[in-house]
Amino acid sequence: MNHPQEVLLAEPRGFCAGVDRAIEIVERALAKFGAPIYVRHEIVHNTYVVNDLKAKGAIFIEELSDVPPGATLIFSAHGVSKAVQEEARARGFHIFDATCPLVSKVHVEVAKLAQEGYEFIMIGHKGHPEVEGTLGQLDGGIHLVEDVDDVARVQPAQTEKLAVVTQTTLSVDDAAEITAAVRARFPKVREPKQQDICYATQNRQDAVKLLSPQVDLVIVVGSPTSSNSNRLRELAQRMGTTSYMVDSADELRAEWFSGIARVGLTAGASAPEVLVQQVIERIKALGAVSVRKLSGIEETLKFPLPKGLKLDGAGQAADDGE
Repeated sequence: MNHPQEVLLAEPRGFCAGVDRAIEIVERALAKFGAPIYVRHEIVHNTYVVNDLKAKGAIFIEELSDVPPGATLIFSAHGVSKAVQEEARARGFHIFDATCPLVSKVHVEVAKLAQEGYEFIMIGHKGHPEVEGTLGQLDGGIHLVEDVDDVARVQPAQTEKLAVVTQTTLSVDDAAEITAAVRARFPKVREPKQQDICYATQNRQDAVKLLSPQVDLVIVVGSPTSSNSNRLRELAQRMGTTSYMVDSADELRAEWFSGIARVGLTAGASAPEVLVQQVIERIKALGAVSVRKLSGIEETLKFPLPKGLKLDGAGQAADDGE
């Protein structure tokens, strides 16, 4: 048998509450204030979403010096350092913060514990904007570790008051392993009451753990810069199922499906469902006859929008987050 018969859909997959909210903030700002709206860094790490918002009048920048005085500026879902917040205020921009509330929660915790004299070990990926934002909540005293080896090398100034924090989009299993290494070296380390890895990252990884053993191939819809999407592909691969990540249906290769009976499909937290549907159509064109949804946790969380984005009149950016 040379072509896929069935597509199994992971549940949940795709947009999380923080991504929904961030995109809606940009869309409402465009509707309310008109183009251009400036966004510092990709609002979420998805090519399709960014291009869609560019077409509607969003301008994505990394340097605040590229934003004209008096403009409306939005911080991306990944969060920003104190230095970026202060510079944006000093430049007099009209600011909306689309930082995911679950990232902000980590920032608040860091600020609070720092006042109590804590130093931090942060588990995360160097250079990722979320990590830069969290490290930049303080002037120092946060030590980044990317793997277990880094834990052996880290040199905090003191070990009496040490806390561990993590990026919200890590592999749950990797983070647990690295945290265990931190605990072994620094037995007094304070851990977050609730892990920093967010519910959406956890749920999508759990869904892939359920999906992988049931299929011959896993396709993850997500962009190369998306941390949580990359983790889903790695997880399927680690469980012994061949896995590819695609930014769109155009990246699917017919040869991947040769001799494959069942294809598992999921999407990272920043990938829109429209891309998943296009991938399904392409796999159907390659021979798949049925699509089945696996049962999984239903996510109902919604985050409120920042003040100042309410729209007047009918037909303007409905309130349902779609």
